[in-house]
Amino acid sequence: MTPTVVLPLIIGGLYAAGVYLLLDRSLTRVLLGFLLMGNATNLLLLSSGGPAGLAPILGVSDPEDMNDPLPQALILTAIVITFGISAFVLAMIHRSWRLVRQEVVGTDEEDRRVAARKGTDADELDPDDLVPGDRPAGHADSLRGADLDDVPADDVDLPAGNR
Repeated sequence: MTPTVVLPLIIGGLYAAGVYLLLDRSLTRVLLGFLLMGNATNLLLLSSGGPAGLAPILGVSDPEDMNDPLPQALILTAIVITFGISAFVLAMIHRSWRLVRQEVVGTDEEDRRVAARKGTDADELDPDDLVPGDRPAGHADSLRGADLDDVPADDVDLPAGNR
């Protein structure tokens, strides 16, 4: 039997498309990329099982004619893991959509501001010596003068500004 090149090309294409979609900022594309990679993994495990054989039940056929049950068990496990992670990502997409009406992960300006600060040990800092923009969120005057009506609430059921 001659090995075919089509199945490895399909597996490689699915992995390439999956990785490409995983690197996007849209959670829907991340989910689709994860599903493509899960299907590519299932095909890879199926192709690693070798040629088709008889059911691996003792007493039905000779052991050399039986199919290897390990790739089948690994495929079932991969299907369950893919389903569980897909359900989790769908829940994240739904929660993101309910909070901000979009499912694209935005750039966090607070992370950029923290990364731009010069390296200082936290033990050396006195919150009263920092400018108000660099003070921790729990500091007494960190929200002084802030307009909280435009800030979206953390909880979906609460209107903006009511905390």
